[in-house]
Amino acid sequence: MANSQSHARILLTTVSAIVLSLMLYINFHAMRHDVAADISHGGFLRMLEQSVDYSSGGDGGGDSRTIVGDRPDPDVNVESDVGNDEGRVDKLEEAAQKLMGQIESQQHLLDLLAHKTKQRMKDSTKEKLADNKQPLPQPEKNLTGMNILLLYADDWTHHTLSAFHKAEPLNTILKTPILDALASDGIRFTHNCVTTSVCWISRATLYTGQYMSRHKTKEPCCWNGMKKPKEKLKEAPANWKELSFYEILAKNGYHVGHAGKWGVYLPFEKNVHFNVEEDGWHYRKLGKKMWHITEKNEADALRFLATRPKDKPFLLNVAFYATHAKDGDVRQYMPQNASMSMYADDTIPIPPTGTEEAWQKMPYFFGEKNEGRTRWRWRYDNYTKHQTMMKNYYRMASEVDTACGAILEELRRQGQLDNTMIIFTTDNGNFHSEHGLADKWFPHQESIRVPLIIHDPRMKDEKKGTTNDEFTLNIDLAPTILGAAGIPMPEKMMGRDISPLYLSPTSSEWRNEFFYEHPIISHKGYIPSSEALVRKDYKYMYWPDFGYEQLFDLVNDPGELEDIFNSTDPDVVDIKNNMKKRFDELKSSVKSEEIVTL
Repeated sequence: MANSQSHARILLTTVSAIVLSLMLYINFHAMRHDVAADISHGGFLRMLEQSVDYSSGGDGGGDSRTIVGDRPDPDVNVESDVGNDEGRVDKLEEAAQKLMGQIESQQHLLDLLAHKTKQRMKDSTKEKLADNKQPLPQPEKNLTGMNILLLYADDWTHHTLSAFHKAEPLNTILKTPILDALASDGIRFTHNCVTTSVCWISRATLYTGQYMSRHKTKEPCCWNGMKKPKEKLKEAPANWKELSFYEILAKNGYHVGHAGKWGVYLPFEKNVHFNVEEDGWHYRKLGKKMWHITEKNEADALRFLATRPKDKPFLLNVAFYATHAKDGDVRQYMPQNASMSMYADDTIPIPPTGTEEAWQKMPYFFGEKNEGRTRWRWRYDNYTKHQTMMKNYYRMASEVDTACGAILEELRRQGQLDNTMIIFTTDNGNFHSEHGLADKWFPHQESIRVPLIIHDPRMKDEKKGTTNDEFTLNIDLAPTILGAAGIPMPEKMMGRDISPLYLSPTSSEWRNEFFYEHPIISHKGYIPSSEALVRKDYKYMYWPDFGYEQLFDLVNDPGELEDIFNSTDPDVVDIKNNMKKRFDELKSSVKSEEIVTL
C-alpha cells in the first residue's frame, strides 16, 4: 500500500513538472520571439506573444492591466513593468532548464504513465478521444451549458457593416466579410438601438440590463455617483453583484472572461476569471513587440479560449477598442500598417446630410464650441480630411472583422461553434459628418442605431441569414445572454430576452417605441442633455437644458432635417400630442423605481 502511494506521488510530481515547464517555455517564447511572423497567418499562435504581467493579483487569477496613452514610436521607453522582462526571462529560462533535468531523470516514470494513458484511451469511446469536441457536461439546475461569445466593438453606427449595404446599397466600399458570414449563419437586427449613446453609460447598460436613470452611471470613472477611489474596491457595489451578467454567470458555474475595454470603473479583477483591460490607445510597445490594440484584443481572446477549463461553459466579452478614435491625436484613427492598402483607391461618399445646410438646421444652441462640432473640425471639415479619416476608420473596422474571424476559427477548431451563442454589437453609433457633427451623444439615427448580429445554435435553418426589423435595445443584451445560459433574469433588469424573436414559431409581441436619454456632459454648450421618444415613423426630441422640442417624420425625412414640431397640420398635431404624452409616460417609468420590462 505504501509503495503504491509513493508511486502515485512520484507520478503526480512528474506531471506537474511537465505542465509547469511547458507554461514557462510558452511565456519565455512569447517574450523573446515574434511567433506570428513564423507563420503565414497570425491567428491562434498570436496568443503566445502576450507580454506577461507578473504583478497582477486578484482573487480570480486574471491578468489585469489598465493602459492610458499611445506609443506610436517603436523606440519609445515603455512602462517599468515591461522593462524588467529580460531579467524575468533569464530566471524563467534557468528554472525551466532545472525542471527539464528533473523530468529527464524520471523518464521511465513518464513511459509508465504513457502506457497507462494509452490503455485507458483504448477503453474509451471515439467521442472521448476527440479533445475539445465533446459536448460540455450537463450543468446543474436548468442551465443549458451553452457558451456565450460577445464581440463588442466601439463607435460603429448601423451601416458600419457591409451586410447592411447588401440590403441597402448606400455604400458598397466597406468590407466586413467575416461579420457578413456570421449574419448569413444567424440573424441581423436592422433596428437595434442604444438607450444612451456614449461609451461608459452604454456599457453599464450592457452589464446590468438597466437604463442610465436606474444604474446611475453618469461619469466614466464612477458607479452610482461614487467618487473615484484611489485603489480598486475590495467589494463590488451591491447592484453590480445583483445585476451584472458577469457575476450571475460566474455564480452559476461559467468561466468568465473579459478582453478589452471596460469603460466604467469597477473592481473587475475580483469578479471575473480572466481579465485584460485595454483602453485608450492604438499603438503600444509591450515586451519586444509593437502592438496595435485590435491585435492585442484578438490575442487576449485567443489566450482565454486556449487556457479556459474545458469542463465548464464560458462567457467571453471581446470588447474591441476599435473603431474609437485616439482622442487628442491629430491623426484620430490609426489602423495597422498591413491595412493601409485597403480602400486606398476608393472614394468614400459624403453623407447626404454632411453639409453646411444640415448644420445650420441644428437647434440654435448648437454652436461652434459644441463638442460634436469641434470633433467635426478634427475629422471632416474639408474633403481631403474626410477621405483620410473615413478610410482609416474603415480600415480599423475591417481589422476588427479579421480579428473576429481568428476568434471564430479557434472556436471551430475546438469544436464549440455549435455550442456557442455569438453576439456582435457595439456600444454606440457615430456621426461621420452628418448634421455637421462627429462622434455620438445626440438622439439622431447615426448616433443611436447600431449593428446587432446573433448566431444561436438553437436557431432553425429557415431563420439563418434573415433580418428582423423589431426595436431591439442594449437593455435586452443581458437578459438574452442569461436566457441562453438558462438563467432567469433578475426582475430589476428592464430589457427582454431577444431569442423568442427568432426561436418562437409564432410572432412575439414586441415594443414599437422606446425612450432615449443622455445626460449633460461638462456644460450645456459642450454636450447638452437630450431625450427622445423613438418610433419607426416619427421621432420626438426634447432638449431639457433649453426646454426645446423637435419632431421628425422618419419615413419622409430619414435624414432628420425638417423639424415639423410647429406644424399646424391637424394630423401632425395629433401625432405630436400623442408622442408627448407617451414620452412622459415612458420617462416617468424609466426614472421611477418600479419593476418594469420595456
